[in-house]
Amino acid sequence: MVNLSSSPQDRDTQSLVPQNLAINVTGLTKIFGTKTVVDQFDLSVPKGAIYGFLGPNGSGKTTTIRMVCGLLVPNAGHGTCLGYDVRTQSADIRQRVGYMTQKFSLWEDLTIGENLDFVARMFQVKNRTQKVAETLNELGLSERSSQLAGTLSGGWKQRLALSACMIHKPALLLLDEPTAGVDPKARREFWQTIHQLSDQGVTTLVSTHYMDEAIQCDFISYIAYGKKLIDGPSDKIAEMVGLFTWRITGSGLKQAQKHLENARGVEQVARFGTALHVSGRDQEALAQSVKQFCQGTDLSYEQRTSGLEEAFIHLMSGAEDNFQ
Repeated sequence: MVNLSSSPQDRDTQSLVPQNLAINVTGLTKIFGTKTVVDQFDLSVPKGAIYGFLGPNGSGKTTTIRMVCGLLVPNAGHGTCLGYDVRTQSADIRQRVGYMTQKFSLWEDLTIGENLDFVARMFQVKNRTQKVAETLNELGLSERSSQLAGTLSGGWKQRLALSACMIHKPALLLLDEPTAGVDPKARREFWQTIHQLSDQGVTTLVSTHYMDEAIQCDFISYIAYGKKLIDGPSDKIAEMVGLFTWRITGSGLKQAQKHLENARGVEQVARFGTALHVSGRDQEALAQSVKQFCQGTDLSYEQRTSGLEEAFIHLMSGAEDNFQ
């Protein structure tokens, strides 16, 4: 794990020091048949932090989350979650965790109120009726508590699922692709809630494919084919990779991409809307290649700070698919 004293752009993580960890596991490994789905995974997450898993489908994100929260027993590795052993005290961990799956996992043929009441009963929530009523009020659904959950829109299903996860006041929230299929407004509101929970000391582990969501996290881990490629503060990842990037705009981008893909110092060329992002780790050679091609053309070029997406593309290009 990198130095956790570094701070991402829009969040104060100076207080998220490693001596106060919600999760601290080493060498987690999970094997299904002949496939090593998670391979020697280390994870340290400070209490109250928002920690993001970024990686392609099948990279081992969900399996890692399930091992951490006690739903799967690792084949190898050890450590603690919320102070409990991940191998021998899984029941204690599950009682203190809220787990929100990618697919809506509540009962669509039960009402909103019945779903919340059922989850509260499972976790033996005290003053259950009052707590369900408070949750309905917070959701703005008090007058619609008898509505079937299956009739809700994607955004409202998401809010209901998150409320159900939090009804027993867990110390750790596990979110597996939580905003898949919801509109941008609902995603914004969802992340506002996650930050509020973080301010209250709730630790969040989230897997996502969205780069604009990844930057919302305090720390990010890139995972590919069961292996952790890199982790650190979200705004420091590109710097840790050592990647430099130039942005090119104008007409003739297809020709520019074709030429620059083989140019000296260029390791990747990616299209971002109406611009090309040309990246590499040899700063001088990269700059020379971009300037030599663009000068005397209608193309405009400028150096920019490398972002998470450029870093992700770069890391994935060097990852080996051990499932093939």
